[in-house]
Amino acid sequence: MTTPDQPTTERNPNPKDAQEALQEREAKALQGLAAAQSRLRTEIRKVIIGQEEVVDLMLTSLFSGGHCLLVGVPGLAKTLLVSTIAQALELSYRRIQFTPDLMPSDITGTDVLQDDPETGKRSFRFMKGPLFTNILLADEINRTPPKTQAALLEAMQERHVSVGTHTYKLPDPFFVLATQNPIEQEGTYPLPEAQLDRFMYQITVSYPSAAEELRILKQTTRGARPELDCALTGAQVLALQEVVQKIPVPEHVYVYARDLIRQTRPLEEGAYPFIKQYVSWGAGPRAGQFLIMGAKAYALLQGRFQVTTKDVQAIARPVLRHRLVTNFQADSDRIQPDDVVAMLLEQVQVEAKASAKSLRDV
Repeated sequence: MTTPDQPTTERNPNPKDAQEALQEREAKALQGLAAAQSRLRTEIRKVIIGQEEVVDLMLTSLFSGGHCLLVGVPGLAKTLLVSTIAQALELSYRRIQFTPDLMPSDITGTDVLQDDPETGKRSFRFMKGPLFTNILLADEINRTPPKTQAALLEAMQERHVSVGTHTYKLPDPFFVLATQNPIEQEGTYPLPEAQLDRFMYQITVSYPSAAEELRILKQTTRGARPELDCALTGAQVLALQEVVQKIPVPEHVYVYARDLIRQTRPLEEGAYPFIKQYVSWGAGPRAGQFLIMGAKAYALLQGRFQVTTKDVQAIARPVLRHRLVTNFQADSDRIQPDDVVAMLLEQVQVEAKASAKSLRDV
């Protein structure tokens, strides 16, 4: 038995041992994430050919707990990619085809009047809708009316749905992957800025290369579809999301992300001339949060526990492109949000280098 004057190992741990234990846990977490993404990629490549950048962004979003909006013309395997990821994970998966006649209760669920065979009394029982799943594919999300979009917005942001006077929690993890066709806008309901802001990424799905398209033709016309193995369970996905949240971020990376966001706002003091010329509204604080979380996940997927400004740059376009509202001048000069983000990244990087050089000179 020890007296209060006698130090114990538990009360005064060795800082060196604690640091080594922390490094060992970090190393195990990194190995676990590396192995998980390797297994996922292997399963995805059995079905999906090419689209490496799209897969990378979707995995960083998954491990960050964010949602994705996939934009691309029909036939680029957007739906197939989502269903493939769902099959490679031990998670529930539902698909909703959004149409103009879809009502909020069609996706959230509704109260149904039922008879109790024992008592003979009637009571309302909530029947869950397709929103109650781990991975939700919202196909052609811009084809449904604003009322239904608002129901999905609540689910994405709050992770629950409200029906009548009751609130029902959605399962964890909850991951929304929405698709949108950019070339056919007749009879659609453009997503409001508030809903777009809830998506961590807007991912542009482009055409495959010539070599990839040849492989697609050969693989998809043989009649046999490869069997997928489970790469991760829901508990493992949640554990990996916790690992991402705990990754430390250097102060200068926070400052860099903040500067990127603030420089997208044309009314901000010191805004760049091209921002004032081409942008009506810039990104809000949620964009900065997604930049940091995405940079953490991106660094981990590269096998690093150190987050750098290059990680922020790597995910800046999908985070910012749907949050910048360009004006008529941009349309006239054929300037797209991606062009604005590219100019912004170049300018902020130049200033960061100049600032670092001045500090070294001092």
